Amino acid sequence: MNLELVRGICYIAASILFVFGLKMLGSPTTARRGNLVSAIGMLIAVVTALSAMTDIKWAWIIAGAGIGSAIGALAARLVKMTAMPQMVGLFNGFGGLASLLVGFSEFHSRWADADTTQLFTMVAIFLTVLTGGVTFSGSLVAYGKLAGVVTGKPVLYKGRNTVNTAILIAIVASGIFFCAQKLGQVENAETQGVYIALVGIVVLALILGVLSTIGIGGADMPVVICLLNSYSGLAACAAGFVINNNVLIVSGSLVGASGLVLTNIMCKAMNRSLANVLFSGFGSATAAKGAAYEGQARPVSAEDAYLILEAARSVVFVPGYGMAVAQAQHVVRELADMLTENGTEVKYCIHPVAGRMPGHMNVLLAEANVPYELLVEPQDVNPTMKIVDVAVVIGANDVVNPAAREDQSSPLWGMPVVDVDRARTCIVLKRSLNPGFAGVDNPLFFKDNTRMLFGDAKASVARLVSEFKH
Repeated sequence: MNLELVRGICYIAASILFVFGLKMLGSPTTARRGNLVSAIGMLIAVVTALSAMTDIKWAWIIAGAGIGSAIGALAARLVKMTAMPQMVGLFNGFGGLASLLVGFSEFHSRWADADTTQLFTMVAIFLTVLTGGVTFSGSLVAYGKLAGVVTGKPVLYKGRNTVNTAILIAIVASGIFFCAQKLGQVENAETQGVYIALVGIVVLALILGVLSTIGIGGADMPVVICLLNSYSGLAACAAGFVINNNVLIVSGSLVGASGLVLTNIMCKAMNRSLANVLFSGFGSATAAKGAAYEGQARPVSAEDAYLILEAARSVVFVPGYGMAVAQAQHVVRELADMLTENGTEVKYCIHPVAGRMPGHMNVLLAEANVPYELLVEPQDVNPTMKIVDVAVVIGANDVVNPAAREDQSSPLWGMPVVDVDRARTCIVLKRSLNPGFAGVDNPLFFKDNTRMLFGDAKASVARLVSEFKH
């Protein structure tokens, strides 16, 4: 049988597995299986691509595969759920770096061999190194913000957008010069100029990635993670055109398209445009002014909170990043089970931008084996929130801030939030009255129907569980 035909069939099979795997990731009940299906597809694609290489040093391939597998296994086992957003950001960056190196290596080999490279390939190389460079450096900045290595507030300076525009113009000009050349048909000095132009594009792309991400606040990181994920897919797609690999084109397109769709969903969840996220500097001292809310917070003890919950007929849990930090998802599930046994209707309301990455809360609750049918979105519970007996906010802040409805001066104005302040009683589990990641004060803490259960979320919920047991 023709080997090229066999490889083509294998690539088609891998692409089909990617599509089905991505579809299965849409539900927590099939997500693990979808991840496995996609991994099998990637294994088929890698083995097929290696089989087509005639001049290959297997020692390097085996060493690279072994090191990469070890890093992946350790990351899967050792990285805590609270660190998952920054790990995703870091992996996005490495995907962009891999594409950049593929494009640069392909150009270097053609340049060294004085091959005749056509316009289409030159454009593909340019787009690969550009998107790969922006993705890599931008993802490193996102990782730093999420990990607390870099300040979560926007780093702004005068003329920021002008500088970014100037860099972008320089990249486009260098790209036009680069793509207009045909290697193998120019003099050696001109070829050297093309090589220098490509190096300059890489450097400028890395700078642009840093400058375009450093000015985005930590509260917008879920959107940035989605966008950088899309960039990594587009870089991989462009790399597929460079090396003429169909499965890389397909997989890159899937990642790029799904990332853009998710980015749009995240922006709608915050009632903001992508341009506003990228250029507004949300979360800075000037952007996050709003009103200074004053009032008397009403602390509640675990014993009194238990009495409120024990008498409730309906309870809605609203998890946030504080639950992830405290690793409280398992005790929350235990408390919910006890409430259900007590005859209480229990639901979990997940805001699309709760946590530090898309689906962060869904993953945490899935880890605790919370039934998927109990998870609802804000639009599902907000219309009936007035008849909910108790809304329990666990470490969430910005996604339950009523200033989004009540205060037009608030940076959150117009953002869809979970209307926990309209429940008959709202119990907020937090360590203090400090604002959330967006740096915006929350008037929810001073509402008449709000009770503050201060302390570590896991310890607080554990005390509630203990009260139910006794």
